[in-house]
Amino acid sequence: MSFDLSRIDTSWRRVIEPVLAEPAMVKLERFLQDELGQGKLIYPPQTQWFKAFEMTPLSTIKVVIVGQDPYHGSGQAHGLSFSVPESVAIPPSLKNIFKEVEGESIQPNRGDLSAWARQGVFLLNAALTVEEGRAASHANKGWLSFTEHCLRAIDEQCAHVVFLAWGRFAHRLCAAIDNSKHLVIKTSHPSPLGAYKSGADFSAFLGSGCFELANKQLAVWQKSPIVWSLNDLKSQTEFGFFKEQR
Repeated sequence: MSFDLSRIDTSWRRVIEPVLAEPAMVKLERFLQDELGQGKLIYPPQTQWFKAFEMTPLSTIKVVIVGQDPYHGSGQAHGLSFSVPESVAIPPSLKNIFKEVEGESIQPNRGDLSAWARQGVFLLNAALTVEEGRAASHANKGWLSFTEHCLRAIDEQCAHVVFLAWGRFAHRLCAAIDNSKHLVIKTSHPSPLGAYKSGADFSAFLGSGCFELANKQLAVWQKSPIVWSLNDLKSQTEFGFFKEQR
């Protein structure tokens, strides 16, 4: 097995290829190969491990949302943080995300956030893989250094990106971001356990207005806003919205 970057554009490949050659990532690759060889179920499917990179080239990134690790239930993870395929029930954290976007009374009936990714929202999990039924089982296998490397590349190579840091884990990952050229918006995690909690330096996720704040900052930078509402996407697509964004 080798990590497949064939579907990733050159901007990301230039960033990723050197780090994948490092000993820690070679060790991670062997670990994953052994796990698959033992018949263990790894999520998402191998062809989707780098889906976030495929869908959102480095040069198009406007917003970054970092999750911790993929969903570990059957059929849930498909390579984008917090997102699930259309046919899968919407998990609790994603329900709260939609509640913040849409309001209490309007909830999308699908949880696929690919439309966000196509607009320049980089949906990255800190670990790109997980074993079925074992949350965070691959968190200490080498993925974190890879994720930190990618975040540094965004920080250094991209101009004016909004980082939506949800929860203390994401706060730590985004701590080194250069706030002189980017914006980090810190809230609690959207999970039911954390969505209403606030801290000394961050707001509760629900009621934070983080999506509106992100678009306001993009406007300051003279960048087009993200259409966060999945309920609005059909009409936007009809008018060629995504073509204009790319």
